[in-house]
Amino acid sequence: MTFLNSTQSDAVSDAVTDSAIRVRGIEKAYGGLQVLRGVDFDVTRGSIFALLGSNGAGKTTLVRILSTLLRADTGEAIVHGHDVAADPTSVREAISLTGQFAAVDEMLSGRENLVLVAKLRHLAGPGEIARALLERFSLSEAADRRVATYSGGMRRRLDIAMSLIGDPPVVFLDEPTTGLDPQARLEVWQAVRELASGGATVLLTTQYLEEAEQLADRIAILHEGRIIANGELDELKRLLPPAKVEYIERQPSLEEIFLAVTGATAPAERIAHTEKKGERP
Repeated sequence: MTFLNSTQSDAVSDAVTDSAIRVRGIEKAYGGLQVLRGVDFDVTRGSIFALLGSNGAGKTTLVRILSTLLRADTGEAIVHGHDVAADPTSVREAISLTGQFAAVDEMLSGRENLVLVAKLRHLAGPGEIARALLERFSLSEAADRRVATYSGGMRRRLDIAMSLIGDPPVVFLDEPTTGLDPQARLEVWQAVRELASGGATVLLTTQYLEEAEQLADRIAILHEGRIIANGELDELKRLLPPAKVEYIERQPSLEEIFLAVTGATAPAERIAHTEKKGERP
């Protein structure tokens, strides 16, 4: 048994308090298939944490455990100060979960979707709540159109807006840009940044490296049920040998061409004619 002095105990307590999500030794198997093999990580309050991994790595299983939809075989998970196994009701009151596909009613307008959820949660002023979220996610002009007429990016932004009703402090986004075109993906990225700027803690799962690079304060790589790397982007880059520097001609990617010819909003970083190999433009 390890004993901590008062200074060490205070440090441990501060670390727990500063963590919106704390995961230790989570394991999960389906029959003979071991999906999670002892997962450990912390997510700082008010940050965007990306869980990066390929299909089948265990990302969705982990999110389902953290959102109380699935029980872990072993291990501990604390979300917003509550144990997901011992106090699932308190965890559910503190989180929102957006899955891989937009859960919106296409027969209703964007405004009606938001008002309905606010009423189901017994919140005062559902109309004002809807108005504020429509404005926040740049959906005001389409507020009274049926969602069936929305683009993929608009539906996903509405889905995220619906998940924020009640101001949950912790937001889980499970592969939020799956199946979206480049412009819609940029729109969702901006919506995710809005979540964090508003004070929410965001855990984002993705299989897209660029998405994690663009959005996350910290990135964990989940591979075959284990976290094999965890750190800020610069820290992860230092795991590789220094890049060999040489000048090459850079051609625009197909995504950049698509955004340019359609007149869509381009990423903040502009395309350069040349760059150093191994560095971002």
